[in-house]
Amino acid sequence: MSDLLAITGARIFDGQHWHDDAALLVEFGHVSGIAGADAIPANAERVRLEGGMLVPGFIDLQVNGGGGVLFNNDPSVDAIRTICAAHAQFGTTALLPTLITDTVKVNIAAMAAGKAAAEQGVPGFIGLHLEGPHLSLARKGTHDPALIRPMDNEDLARLIAARADLPNLLCTVAAETVTPDQVAALADAGIIVSIGHSDADAATAGAAFAAGASMATHLFNAMSQLGNREPGVVGAVLTGDGVSAGLIADGIHVHPDAIRIALRAKSGPGRIFLVTDAMSQTGTDIKTLTLNGRTITRADGALRLADGTLAGADLDMIDAVEFMHSRIGLPFEEAVRMASLYPAEAMGIEGEFGHLRPGAVASFVHLSDARQVRATWIAGAEVFRA
Repeated sequence: MSDLLAITGARIFDGQHWHDDAALLVEFGHVSGIAGADAIPANAERVRLEGGMLVPGFIDLQVNGGGGVLFNNDPSVDAIRTICAAHAQFGTTALLPTLITDTVKVNIAAMAAGKAAAEQGVPGFIGLHLEGPHLSLARKGTHDPALIRPMDNEDLARLIAARADLPNLLCTVAAETVTPDQVAALADAGIIVSIGHSDADAATAGAAFAAGASMATHLFNAMSQLGNREPGVVGAVLTGDGVSAGLIADGIHVHPDAIRIALRAKSGPGRIFLVTDAMSQTGTDIKTLTLNGRTITRADGALRLADGTLAGADLDMIDAVEFMHSRIGLPFEEAVRMASLYPAEAMGIEGEFGHLRPGAVASFVHLSDARQVRATWIAGAEVFRA
C-alpha cells in the first residue's frame, strides 16, 4: 500500500475555495496538496468516490457525550473513544469531551482520562473542555447548584498541571466568580478561558476578556442578556474584537433572528462558531438520560430536565451546519467554516485543523449532494462509512 493517497470523484472544498476535477492528496495522515486530475502522482493509491463533496472535518468544542455515554457518568478513556466514534458519524473529526460541573474527584478522573486518550491517540480527541464548577448560581442552567463553587488555589494549580498533559484545555468560568488574576494565570498557562454561565455586567465580562479570556460558551444561553442600558455578557462578547463564541444552532436554544443579529454584529478576528452541546443520546435512540442524579428527557428535538430547563442539545454537527445554511440563509461554505475553521481559530489550532490546505491534518467528510454524511476520515484513515 502506498503512503500517498489520491482521493478523487468528489468536489473538494479546502475551506476557502472549491476544486473540481481534482484529487485530495493525503500522505502520512496530512494533506500534501490538491492536484488536478491530470497531475496525480504516479505512485499514489487512488480512492474513487462517487460524486458529492469533500469538506474539512467538523470540530466540536462542547460535547458532553455520545454513543450512549455521558462523560460525567463515565470519565474514562473508553468513554472518550465511544464519544468520538459516535460523533464521527455526523462529520465531527475533532472534539473536546466536556465535563459539566461535578465533584473534584470526577474532575480529576476526567483529566486522567484525557491524558490517557492523548497518549493512546484516540481518533478525534483533541483535548478537554471543563465547563464549571466555577460558575454563577444565577445562570446555572442544568448545572447542579450544590456543586457550583468559587475557584481556589488548589483548583487553579490542578488546571494548570492538567494543561501540561493535554493537547488542549478549555475551561468555562463565570466572569464574576473567577478573578481577572485567575483568568490571567489560566491563560498564561496555555488554557483557553471561556466566559459562560455568567450573570456579570458588561464591564466585569470585559475585564475577564482583557485578562486573557478569549471565548464565550453557548452565546445567549446562560448569560446576562443585551439590554439598552446594560449590554451584559452578550454585549461584551459581540463587541469584543478578539472574542470567539460557541453557538447552539438548533432553533430552540437561540431564535433564528437572534442568530442573524449576532452574525451581523460580530466582526473578526473573533468569530461565532458552532457547537452541539450534545449529551449521550447522539448516535442512539435513547429517550432518557441521567446527570448528577437528575433525569433528562429527550422529546421534540430538545433535552430537558423535569422543570423544563434545557439540558444540553439534541443536535449533531451536520444538522447544525444544515440549519445555518437552510434556515439562517448562510452560504454553505460559510456554514462549513463555522463548524471547522472558526472553532480551530478559537482554539489556536488553525495551522493543522479546520481546512484542507497543505500541512493540515487530513480529517475530512464526504457529503452527498444533499449534504448527508457518506464517510468520515480522521488523520487520513476512514473511521465511518454510511
